[in-house]
Amino acid sequence: MGKGIIAVDLGGTQIRTARFDHELNLLQRERTLTAAEEGPKPVIQRLKQYIAKVLPPSLGDVAGIGFSSPGPLNPMTGVIVAPPNLPGWHDVPLADIIRSEFGLPVFIGNDANVAALAEASKGVAQGHRHVVYITVSTGIGAGMICDGRLLLGREGLAAEFGHIPIIVEGDKVSSVELEAAGPAIARRALDALRAGRPSPLSELLAEGNGSLDAKAVAMAARAGDQLATEIFAHAGRIIGLGIVSILHLFNPEVVVLGGGVTKAGDLLFGPIHDAIAQHVLDDSYLKDLKIAAAALGDDVALVGAAALVATEGGHLDISELDRLF
Repeated sequence: MGKGIIAVDLGGTQIRTARFDHELNLLQRERTLTAAEEGPKPVIQRLKQYIAKVLPPSLGDVAGIGFSSPGPLNPMTGVIVAPPNLPGWHDVPLADIIRSEFGLPVFIGNDANVAALAEASKGVAQGHRHVVYITVSTGIGAGMICDGRLLLGREGLAAEFGHIPIIVEGDKVSSVELEAAGPAIARRALDALRAGRPSPLSELLAEGNGSLDAKAVAMAARAGDQLATEIFAHAGRIIGLGIVSILHLFNPEVVVLGGGVTKAGDLLFGPIHDAIAQHVLDDSYLKDLKIAAAALGDDVALVGAAALVATEGGHLDISELDRLF
């Protein structure tokens, strides 16, 4: 019988820990608030405490501990570099700290890379060797699996889809993230309202004390608001153009879209598909291509962290996951 795996989702709001069996079936899950504003030391202490809660009686029954963490980070060294939602975390050697505490192998991956492994192991991309996972939320990130292996690059900095440059007006250079992430959607709505564009969003703006978010814009678009629909069409077009670049560079089998903004559904997916169809070099890139919504929901980080252990930090071929099942 195979060894179990401990998975950790280190987020700016919550810490979640879990124990999986050797087939990546969830056995136990715990959670607590991160309280990130307290700084690294108290957060690391909470991490240790909640990892201990999901450990089996014998550490010999554990293959390792996997982390899904916000970046930037170095998966080769296990150092958390400077994540914006973890104040005070600068070059924190988290892997060494946790390894010293528990005496187990520790693997750390950024949340988008880990999500790609999750969807390839237990989600909508299962059975595929060329996978792109894109998350559209407060930011836009990606994880890529090329011919069965996680694309990491020299220092684990590869696959930053959100920062692909996009020329949007004249000579203005922006990026996929700056044009299509949640804050960008809200910003475009606010700019239009301040310019006098009529929209029911103005009522939501008043109710929100001068603030809007992408969820409110999506609600207005679903209700038929023209401005909100146009804003999502712009975001979808930008993401679609970014995906065209990914198709041309990596020729994947599956593109998985996750993150809170993708809950807008066809408001976003429709323009994404249109942009891809209009701008892809040749239809051969679209042959048997699957573009799908992520399947694992809130469990994606924990499943991915467990898969990170099973693939030894993403260095092993994902076919290694097949032997688990």
